[in-house]
Amino acid sequence: MAEEFAPAKVNLCLHVTGRREDGYHLLDRLVVFANVGDTLRFEQADTFSLEITGPFAAAIEPEPDNLISRAAAQLGNLVPGAAVSLSKALPVAAGIGGGSADAAATLRGLLALYGIDPAEVDTLDAMALALGADVPACLRSKALRMMGIGEQISNIQPFPPLPAVLVNPGVAVPTGPIFKALDLAQPSTGGAGLSTLPEQGFSSGAAVVQWLRGQRNDLQAPAIAIAPEVGHALEALSADQNCRLARMSGSGATCFGLFDTSDEADEFAARLTRQQTGWWVVSTIFQ
Repeated sequence: MAEEFAPAKVNLCLHVTGRREDGYHLLDRLVVFANVGDTLRFEQADTFSLEITGPFAAAIEPEPDNLISRAAAQLGNLVPGAAVSLSKALPVAAGIGGGSADAAATLRGLLALYGIDPAEVDTLDAMALALGADVPACLRSKALRMMGIGEQISNIQPFPPLPAVLVNPGVAVPTGPIFKALDLAQPSTGGAGLSTLPEQGFSSGAAVVQWLRGQRNDLQAPAIAIAPEVGHALEALSADQNCRLARMSGSGATCFGLFDTSDEADEFAARLTRQQTGWWVVSTIFQ
């Protein structure tokens, strides 16, 4: 048996820098991974099967076009089959890369199950990119700069652990309508990329926050227009005196707040959970 953790991927900032002729948007973003996520277990089998459990299981169907099923199909020539169990702990269509993380974990897990060294699979990155723009980053699951449609990846080291709180106001926000709204608002989509990153990485959480204040998420305003609940989540985070920065992740609806200490993040998360019983709120660490 093999087990893989599929951590939430959080976009600390996201700049839309252009759009290709085929419609794909070009992005420049800084992504990190949380210590909260889905869990996948794998057992050898003659054929592929998928069982889904967990608090967000009802939002996913174990269909052939599920990202986990597609990831397994990518490895069809290398692995004969597997019984896969997904414990779905992350909300769906939430801007934190849950599906991409699951796909990446499936690639890692199936290779581990059959004792195949990922370094020996020359086409692994190509398989990941074929599954989705975020899957190559999720294969690595560490602080990265992502450019283009997701194929240009560079490490950011060192990167300090960041105490944080993730907040989803209980609404699903599909990515397509958000980008469409952005295109309608800005027909000539294409802003500046990220500010220059420190050559030696970030020395502290305070340094990360200071740099992030000069960045943005270009999808935040369109998301709030479509789902005002995103704005309510950001307001709740920003209202806390210990929250150093509040922003939406990806295309939403999940937002995050950065804190100086885990105790401050834990205290805020517990209080917000009591106040907003229908929201998904979790204290975590980004790294």
